Amino acid sequence: MKVKNKLRLGFGFLFIVVIFFGTISMFYINQISNSAKVILKDNYESLNYVSEMRTVLDEETLPLSDAGVSYFNQQLVKEEHNITEVGELDAAKGLRASFTQLQNRSATITQLIDAEKVTRRFLRTVETLNMKAIVRKNEKAHASVEEATIFLGLAGTFTFLVLFSFSVNFPNIISEPLNTLLTGIREISQKNYGQRIHFEKNDEFAEVADEFNNMATRLKDWENSNLSKILSQKQRIETIIEQMHDAIIGINENQKILFINTAAKSILNLTDQKIEGKAVAELVKDNDLFKSIIEEKNVAKPFKIVVNGKDSHFQLETREITVPNLAPNDSAPVNIASKSAGKVFILRNITEFKERDEAKSNFIATISHELKTPISAIKMSSKLLADNRVGTLNKEQEQLVEHITGDAERLLKITYELLDLSQVETGNIQLNFVKTEPSQIIDYAVKAIKFEADQKGVIIEQRLDTNIPNVQADVEKTAWIMINFLSNALRYSPTKSKIVVNAERKGDMVEFSVKDYGKGIETQYQERLFDRYFQVPTDGQNKSGSGLGLAISKEFITAQGGQIGLESEVGAGSRFYFDLPVVG
Repeated sequence: MKVKNKLRLGFGFLFIVVIFFGTISMFYINQISNSAKVILKDNYESLNYVSEMRTVLDEETLPLSDAGVSYFNQQLVKEEHNITEVGELDAAKGLRASFTQLQNRSATITQLIDAEKVTRRFLRTVETLNMKAIVRKNEKAHASVEEATIFLGLAGTFTFLVLFSFSVNFPNIISEPLNTLLTGIREISQKNYGQRIHFEKNDEFAEVADEFNNMATRLKDWENSNLSKILSQKQRIETIIEQMHDAIIGINENQKILFINTAAKSILNLTDQKIEGKAVAELVKDNDLFKSIIEEKNVAKPFKIVVNGKDSHFQLETREITVPNLAPNDSAPVNIASKSAGKVFILRNITEFKERDEAKSNFIATISHELKTPISAIKMSSKLLADNRVGTLNKEQEQLVEHITGDAERLLKITYELLDLSQVETGNIQLNFVKTEPSQIIDYAVKAIKFEADQKGVIIEQRLDTNIPNVQADVEKTAWIMINFLSNALRYSPTKSKIVVNAERKGDMVEFSVKDYGKGIETQYQERLFDRYFQVPTDGQNKSGSGLGLAISKEFITAQGGQIGLESEVGAGSRFYFDLPVVG
């Protein structure tokens, strides 16, 4: 029989047993409930009516008041409609007759007293009949409860025995084959591919056992056929790692050296030792370089190492390796997960690139320095040509001299920016920190740009907070940054507009900002604006710079312990700002 049919039969039997016991229970509970309802609803109400009528007789004097007669009559009518016991109807009729005599206004007091005695006698009769009925019905209800208790106890005992026997025996039909399968799977997880499972019954478990045996056979064949391939692949990978020029170190999850190539041994000065398999903690004791690599202290930026008497530059990279979790787990038959197998540390030799970068920086610095003198001479010569004392020029010649002067100024500005860039790239930024007032920096920058602003009709408005504190800064370079901000703002500001220069305290910093009301900068260009050589595409109306001013400004501000940024909205202008630390 199939397991599915066994489960259906088992649960069907349980369902029938539960229905049987539930039906019997409901039957007897319903009987008990009906008996209780009869007692409470019928006889108790009659007793209540009698009590209310007796209260009227007890509380009022004869003859009865109209209110007492009315209330007595209401209770009597309810009693007449609640006749439940033998003899109660006759008592109700007698009660009605005596109550009629009590209402007779022409009767004497003696007659009324006699009528009251008769009325009380009939009230006691109704009360006695209902009290006896309550006792009788209560005894009957108790008998029903006892009978139901005995029967339900027998039925419950029978049901318990049946269910207990079922719960003990039936699960074995499922659990025994599953335990056998679990044992087999655990053996397979231990690479015991010779494990086999057999079931005598012809059901789904027998089919699973056949498939399990087929799987074990194929795994054994795969292990035999692929072992040589795995060893070959391992040897190939080790050869590739050994021949790589970059230093490579592999550490397993137990913090032991898994592999290390010759390049790494040479850099770490470990050529005379057998490293593989050793604990990392043992090697880092006397090797600070190895310790810094393992602790990943030099991941962010390149670092220098002396190798074979020559300065070499390296960039550290790390990779965490995860592998399938094949470790046996007794709590689960199948392991589907991954775990860390350690880390690989790669020291990329970037000496060649570093040397080329330094050569480029030196070349730029040399060329910029050499260009500065002739460009300054060209600028001076163009100014002399424009002087009427040298000679009078016609309009075409004046335009040519003006273009020469403008281009010479742009070239000279680019030359100074390249010189500053060479300082930044070589890390030789020379800063002269002094305590200075923010207004001094702003005044210096505004004066430098005011002539050009007046020619364009642009108003430069200064807004400085009162009692603004001093800052610790390099005045010359900070003023150069402000001039760069103002030049860019003037370049993109419409004629007869306004530029706002602001300085205000924000916590422990003083923020300097330049706000223009030009066309603004699109969001897609804002993140790259402080990158070297990046220039926002123009419409041809504004001359573009070298793309170095903002990049150099960022390096100068960062070196002074501040931050730089911008806020811009297309059509509403731009606000460039930087902050510097307050000094006491």
